[in-house]
Amino acid sequence: MWVVALSLISLMAIALLAGFHTGPHTHALSSAIGIVAAIWLVVMATEGRSLPLIIVLLVVVVVVSVGVGVLAWKGLQGGAAIGVGARPSSIEGEQGKAVTDLDPEGIVRVHGEDWSAQTLNGAIRAGGRIQVVNAKGVHLEVWGEDNDAGSRPGIQGTTSEGSQQ
Repeated sequence: MWVVALSLISLMAIALLAGFHTGPHTHALSSAIGIVAAIWLVVMATEGRSLPLIIVLLVVVVVVSVGVGVLAWKGLQGGAAIGVGARPSSIEGEQGKAVTDLDPEGIVRVHGEDWSAQTLNGAIRAGGRIQVVNAKGVHLEVWGEDNDAGSRPGIQGTTSEGSQQ
């Protein structure tokens, strides 16, 4: 019985940590696993197994499950989670600058925050202007505003006489 209880608590902790990278659905899963673990601990307590330890574990599991459940609910409702900055979708259409070269991936700065990004229209040099097209979690898809449609970014163009610019 202890193996099942500790396995459930471990799964809850793993899902909790994974939720910070994958989003509120994983936090909801963590909360659900926590509820199952709490029920399991109550079953163990009714059978008279190490009551003081079970009560401590039960309190911890319930508190963590409720906290993670609130975090998941806030995330699924579309609001920013506690302690987290602006939602990524609120920056779609905003402009920024490339911090590193994007070929096709790199780092951009939008509203003073650095984001991992992927360019949709060719390489963008560091310092180039970008516009956010789409936000997928904490990763942005951007459009290089300095890129010319007639030339490939990163390669110098030529004039009509054939000399390099």
